[in-house]
Amino acid sequence: MMLKSNESIDDLQISGLKIIQNTKGFRFGTDAVILADFSKNIRSGETLDLCTGSGIIPLLLYAKTNTPHFCGIEIQEEIADMAKRSVEMNNLNDKIDICCGDLKNSISIYGKRRFDLITCNPPYMKAGSAILNETDAKIISRHEVKCTLEDIIKVSSSMLTLTGHLTMVHKPSRLCDIIYLMRSCGIEPKCLRFIHNHPWDAPMLVLIDGLYGGKSDVKILPPLILRNDDGSDTEEYEKIHFPNKNI
Repeated sequence: MMLKSNESIDDLQISGLKIIQNTKGFRFGTDAVILADFSKNIRSGETLDLCTGSGIIPLLLYAKTNTPHFCGIEIQEEIADMAKRSVEMNNLNDKIDICCGDLKNSISIYGKRRFDLITCNPPYMKAGSAILNETDAKIISRHEVKCTLEDIIKVSSSMLTLTGHLTMVHKPSRLCDIIYLMRSCGIEPKCLRFIHNHPWDAPMLVLIDGLYGGKSDVKILPPLILRNDDGSDTEEYEKIHFPNKNI
């Protein structure tokens, strides 16, 4: 396993896992870590992570679940290669399969009705937003350049098993779009949780769990607060982000 220039190896602080990241590129954030934790209690025989990036979500779900096998698809070749090398570095080639490809072609790659769980930490910025460079990795990761919210939900609805789950993290401003598209594709929103930086802040992110073929009945979980009044991490956030730390 070769480490390239501008790459670092970071400790995920769980199960001895490490990940390769680009020191000058787009790095995984709190949203991916929280989405993995939000998804960990969904039983799955096989899980697919769309827009997998560095492969952070499959790695964390491997550590937090008993799921036998994970797949991750990433359209950017260099980032997909980095994710593959992280899998190899952790000796998980038999557990996690990273594919470089366009998620819009996921059905032809993986087939229909295959996954019990699909996760996605997608680009947040809506198609049509001002974009300076459509080939820049950070732009592609943040803006709907290569795929749209509709693309993600449509392909998920075809690849989920009956009663399979789609979990996402997104901006609250896109919540109406997410719910509309999910229902249009036969995925019923079942659980929502808003994420706040401080108790007094408006939510900065929303977690959503949708069930393919589910009945109408949504549960709103208590909010996840990341920071205490004094700016320190809350106990719940520390347990999510630093699972090996004694609190």
